[in-house]
Amino acid sequence: MNKNQRMVDENEQENPGNGNILNEPVQAELPAEPGDQTAKLEESLALEKDKYLRLIAEFDNYKKRNLKERIELLKSAGEDIIISVLPVLDDFERAAKAHTLPEGIALIYTKLMGVLNQRGLKPMDAQGKDFDPDLHDALSNIPTGDEKMKNKVVEEIEKGYFLNDKVIRHAKVIVGS
Repeated sequence: MNKNQRMVDENEQENPGNGNILNEPVQAELPAEPGDQTAKLEESLALEKDKYLRLIAEFDNYKKRNLKERIELLKSAGEDIIISVLPVLDDFERAAKAHTLPEGIALIYTKLMGVLNQRGLKPMDAQGKDFDPDLHDALSNIPTGDEKMKNKVVEEIEKGYFLNDKVIRHAKVIVGS
């Protein structure tokens, strides 16, 4: 043995991991047992089933939410048209209070109210009720001699309306104080 070869052998004994790669023992990975693979596949399948079921549930919730929004949209689709007709309705009511409506105009008024009621329009009854800022717009306060009329609607200047139970116009009222 020559001097260089002796140094390599001594170096390998001192540092066994630093030697030639070809001389290191090879550790072969043994294939996993069939039971382990089956368990892993079943676990993977369970995860995928869970993802699938969640996706179906999410899609079902989306469909329900979309249907609900569509129904709400259809209920209030004519809101802007009805709001534009309300001043005409007010004029009819003012003329009726003045007792100047001929019988033909009264029939037109009744027909118009019937059509609007079929579309979901309901007049708000405010006279004599407690003042509610969610339903009424107070134009002014007037002193009343009756303690029972305090904070109640004394006079209704302009009628308020609901469209499918949603306030589309607040009643303009005078409140007792």
